[in-house]
Amino acid sequence: MKYIFFTLFIFAAVSAEKKSYDGYKVYEVTPRNEAAVNRLQYIRDNGLGEFWDDYLAVNLALRINVPPENINNFLRVLKSSDIQSQELISDIQSAIDQQMKPVSSRSSVSYLSYSWSEYHNLDRIYTWLDELQENHPDVVKTVDKGTSVLGNSIKGVIINYHPERSEKVIGIIEGTLHAREWISTATVTWIIKEFLTSTDPAIRALAENLEWHIFPVVNPDGYNYTFTHNRMWRKNRSPASFTSCPDNDDNSNGVDLNRNFDFYWMTVGATSNPCSNLFAGPSPFSEPEARAIRDYTLRVNQEGRLIYYLAFHSWGQMFVIPYSHVTPEQSLLSGNFPNMFEISIRAADALKERYGTEYTAGLSANVLYPMSGTSFDWVKNVTNVPVSLLLELRDRGTYGFLLPPNQIIPTALETMDAMIEMDRMTRALGYYHRSSAVVVYSSFTIIVVSVLGVMFG
Repeated sequence: MKYIFFTLFIFAAVSAEKKSYDGYKVYEVTPRNEAAVNRLQYIRDNGLGEFWDDYLAVNLALRINVPPENINNFLRVLKSSDIQSQELISDIQSAIDQQMKPVSSRSSVSYLSYSWSEYHNLDRIYTWLDELQENHPDVVKTVDKGTSVLGNSIKGVIINYHPERSEKVIGIIEGTLHAREWISTATVTWIIKEFLTSTDPAIRALAENLEWHIFPVVNPDGYNYTFTHNRMWRKNRSPASFTSCPDNDDNSNGVDLNRNFDFYWMTVGATSNPCSNLFAGPSPFSEPEARAIRDYTLRVNQEGRLIYYLAFHSWGQMFVIPYSHVTPEQSLLSGNFPNMFEISIRAADALKERYGTEYTAGLSANVLYPMSGTSFDWVKNVTNVPVSLLLELRDRGTYGFLLPPNQIIPTALETMDAMIEMDRMTRALGYYHRSSAVVVYSSFTIIVVSVLGVMFG
């Protein structure tokens, strides 16, 4: 029976056509009261549109992807409830087509056979990672973290300029846990390139003072699927449920990998509905990709001192601090939250200096929404890594997941600025030289703690 199901699954996956988004529009809507929230809940529950945001609350702007056959009904429901809307993207397919076009060669940057003038598919990324080892054999080692549902390797690189050091100081970077967030993939590959080629002293220090484990695509099946079948796919490609969902003819409904980790799993910001983008899976670590991240991180943590775990996502322009399920008042009990907040604020300020891009820093419950079962929360809890952050990259909703390729390099440059400042603060707070369990309270941190105490005390 298992063999028959697997055969049918593969046949359906291969035979499925690439989804067209001709005529689809994206609207921005902000519910101003609970009645408006309820009407938007009706829109979501009845499939009138796909919500690009995972939250639904008063005074929080939402982006909703609406198919052409539902637009009139969608707008009628909004009008009947006096809910204002703004059209952000007039045709999603046109935006997708534009995203697939490389920028002019004059404004592109390349290294070896790879460029940041366009978004690359999985095969191209993996080929480039292999090229890096061939060209930097003393510094770069390609590594497989594990395998996906469909048997794809979760490939990355280890960058280590000083293998002779007796004590390792380690950073891990995770990209593309959510398949459609292409700017996270491109930014992580840019970081790899900079660590190998930049002559900037600050970047050189960041690259050479740690052993870096960098994985541009930890959801290879889902990422590949966004190129071959459905650009807006978010989850992995797991047949974790036999439920037939809209726009999916092979029962590979997938699991949200960033809800599948065993840390307050399924308590908030997740669902047991396999048709939802927030489906947390049938159990914690049910997915091979999540298990691969778990096993690899635990092994690396035993080999040295883990300083950084950075999870790159998009969009929203945020530095999200653990823990994602807690309220602001509870955050004061969450390990080194005051230090994490200071590091994030300083990083956001540094990022802004280059192009004026505004980032917000804080707990998920403050800047995004409460959620549970996330990778960076789990890593923080299990390893006590000093700096565990989720970075939501550009933009704030104008393009959303469809950020044009001419924004790849600006996004990557300002992100590197943030990482340099992050590392400066991490070093200043003493995390390179002592147990990460100790919290140093700078004057800035004391002010933060005092303000939070007044707000929530």
